Amino acid sequence: MGVYLNPGNEKFAKAVQSEIYVDKTGLIEYTNQVINTVQRYVCVSRPRRFGKSMTADMLTAYYGKECDSRELFSGLKISQNAVFAQHLNQYPTIFLNMQEFLSRSKEIGQVIDRVRRMLLRELKNSYPDVDYFDDTDLVESLQDIYAATKQSFIIIIDEWDCVFREYQQDKKAQEEYLDFLRDFLKDKVYVALAYLTGILPIKKYGTHSALNMFDEFTMLDPGPLAEYVGFTEQEVEELCGRYQMDLAEIKNWYDGYSFPGESSVYSPRSVVNAMRFRKIGNYWNQTETFEALQWYIDLNFDGLRDDVLQMMAGKKIPVNTGSFTNDMTTFRTEDDVLTLLIHLGYLGYEEQNKYVFIPNAEVQSEYASAVTVSQWGDISKALKNSADLLQAVWEKQETQVAEGIRLAHFETSQLQYNDENALSYTISLALYAARNFYTVYRELPGGKGFADLVFVPRKRYQDKPALVVELKWDKTAEGALAQIKDKEYCRSLEEYQGNLLLVGINYNKKTKEHVCRIEEYQK
Repeated sequence: MGVYLNPGNEKFAKAVQSEIYVDKTGLIEYTNQVINTVQRYVCVSRPRRFGKSMTADMLTAYYGKECDSRELFSGLKISQNAVFAQHLNQYPTIFLNMQEFLSRSKEIGQVIDRVRRMLLRELKNSYPDVDYFDDTDLVESLQDIYAATKQSFIIIIDEWDCVFREYQQDKKAQEEYLDFLRDFLKDKVYVALAYLTGILPIKKYGTHSALNMFDEFTMLDPGPLAEYVGFTEQEVEELCGRYQMDLAEIKNWYDGYSFPGESSVYSPRSVVNAMRFRKIGNYWNQTETFEALQWYIDLNFDGLRDDVLQMMAGKKIPVNTGSFTNDMTTFRTEDDVLTLLIHLGYLGYEEQNKYVFIPNAEVQSEYASAVTVSQWGDISKALKNSADLLQAVWEKQETQVAEGIRLAHFETSQLQYNDENALSYTISLALYAARNFYTVYRELPGGKGFADLVFVPRKRYQDKPALVVELKWDKTAEGALAQIKDKEYCRSLEEYQGNLLLVGINYNKKTKEHVCRIEEYQK
């Protein structure tokens, strides 16, 4: 076994032997289908924490020669497949982690040279009897090996896109790297399967069609690989049962990604940590700081700030993903920024209606941290003060609540702040801290109509009062309370009787004043 040629199965064995291992070997069924076909070029992009490297290790363990992985895969899903044994450990397999090469090189030419030299050394050691035309040329050497042995290679490249993330401004370096990959992989008879995985889809360079032979499976459209992007609902249910964790809480914190055919996808690393440590919280920030998000949402695009705020308040925003060029610097519109955030996992994407949204509480907390330290005027102050504002609601401090809402109103576009719907998003931001304790519903059916906002205590916080909020525009807060009662919005919340607050809020457009009235529900 070598370091890069047939590196063995030890890394995947460590994953399988871990306290928590979720079987994703079904993906191999797809790669087996495309081996030695036109579709043998596969590029899978996912955010950090979504198991990319483990999948690469799995494929290396399954296909690689010079190791026996039959026992390792026995009992796993792929072992039940009809062609399981046909491909098991049958291919010379090259595994490259490009981040490793990049970290040991000062510029892209050194990266490429190091890859070539390392692979050539191992190839010549493994195939000493081949008559090489030029044993310093990687592509020609691989062609010579194939001509002599008729064995085609599995080529797996992890962190393939790190060059675009590390050399964000260096177009020449990016093109040099793409040209190397094209020369290495495209239309080569020695390629049985090329599997690339990273965070970004393949870079678009106008007419420069370097890697157009790849089928791409992304966070926009993972196609038949959707169930392998993260953990599915069934997989998380099983883990919650094993570890006696509350599924509703896990769902609130780590679910929210969805794809056609897989409506509920969880962030896998966070779920694993929540189970292992028996603690629900933000594990996202263990691998990436909120400053990464902050840089993008602070970009000066018209409408971007308003859209971020509306998503933080629970709204879905339309997006056009078509113009994104698959890098981290070329942003021509707000849509390009939002599309990158989909690929980074900071936004979920609803493919049918072309909407983006913040997927879960864990990612919400990253937005809150980013906005709080950004120069977003009073909205940053409002988020910092939202816990105090929520406490004021519980204590029925009406004047303090109205002032907190005024602060949140400051950053909302005047063109949009013209009806009760816009007011509801402002209230959601002002009471942002409520998401720690409540499930928040907009336009919740109840009694004889729809309540504007309803805050239902989550299972862990049943001591907190439920909140029914009605909003008015150029009317009265007292009228808002009367509507809650007259239309019986509290009918579906009778289990909270004795611990239920009615909140009426009115905004006067002429005086620019918010008025709040709060009272306990009395049936």
